[in-house]
Amino acid sequence: MLTVNTTRPAGPAGRISRVETLTLGTAWRDFSYVRIHTDAGLSGVGEITHPYRARETCLLTEAMAQRHLLGADPFDVEEIWLRLYQGDFLRGGDVGGIVVSGVDQALHDLMGKALGVPVYRLTGGACRDRVRVYANGWYTGDREPGAFAQRAKETVAKGYTALKFDPFGAGLGELSRAELRLSLDIVAAVREAAGPDVDLFVEGHARFAFHTAARLVRELEPYDIGWFEEPLPWTHIERYAELRQRAAFPISGGEHFHNRYEYARLFATDAVDIIQPDLSMAGGFTEVRKLAALADLHSMTVAPHNSNSPLCTTASVHAVLGMPNFTILETFDGLLEPYVFEAVRGALPIESGYIGIPDKPGLGIELADEVFEEHPPSHRFWNMFAEGWEKRNRT
Repeated sequence: MLTVNTTRPAGPAGRISRVETLTLGTAWRDFSYVRIHTDAGLSGVGEITHPYRARETCLLTEAMAQRHLLGADPFDVEEIWLRLYQGDFLRGGDVGGIVVSGVDQALHDLMGKALGVPVYRLTGGACRDRVRVYANGWYTGDREPGAFAQRAKETVAKGYTALKFDPFGAGLGELSRAELRLSLDIVAAVREAAGPDVDLFVEGHARFAFHTAARLVRELEPYDIGWFEEPLPWTHIERYAELRQRAAFPISGGEHFHNRYEYARLFATDAVDIIQPDLSMAGGFTEVRKLAALADLHSMTVAPHNSNSPLCTTASVHAVLGMPNFTILETFDGLLEPYVFEAVRGALPIESGYIGIPDKPGLGIELADEVFEEHPPSHRFWNMFAEGWEKRNRT
């Protein structure tokens, strides 16, 4: 068994002695986690959810643990991050990026537990009393203006002050005239239903040709949206800045990048107004803090992507509490079955569109193994470029 070779004395968390992975099946997606144990009797958890490659992500986590984690001090987060990324020759990418991110979350959980403080105390403290969140996933069902409007009303009634949605169906590259009219009618219906005081964010899912995206930024202007997210594929990142110049509202994006090196072109081209790193994809606490600082250098704000479980929601709250250029946090928590919250016990609740300051040591979450046993992974796949994807049917 390979172990980390160091003569440095261990910190208050001890040394890493065992690493395991768990996956929970849901109707939304399979949620995966890493749990890291130390010889001091502590355990820390992090989220390693991949929307389609749960097996691969868990296997890589377990393999990298043998190479880089066993025997390491959880407090050596910078060295461990470098070992995982550089020492394993990851060179970026989604599966490796998710592993590094989840491990980093678990290390911070261990540090917080060892010191008896919430993680946010270790990552900049707090510069706000609560974290504003927006709802996603609320529009599951028929793609029709009236149905969207009804679900928007129901979501706002739960206390949310911001909603994100994709009105474009299976549109890719271009939209037919009929599809364009339907998409804009949906946006108009949601704006009327939500009222003028609710922020609306429109999702593009990185799939339009430039001329289609350029028309959309004109057509969306009357609806006073908070941002247009990923209107172009990232293979055309250089054209984002040109689109920004045409838009009367912010352009956002960045969820698909996994570290500062992948973000470099986004910053170099001033591609967006708002970056959207995911704490479970972009390198965990260690890296997302650096991305936020780089964003501030470019006069950009941060609205973290989070299409994961309540564990990532909770971890993201810890991450953004001390982030001066934070805007708002995404959450799908309202879409999930009750047993998900039983599986990740201690996840922070959403109250009237906000999440309060955590007070438990570490992340404050423990995984309930018995719930995982009752709900094994399903390995579902739903194609976002197929008709009816937004219904998220259990297939």
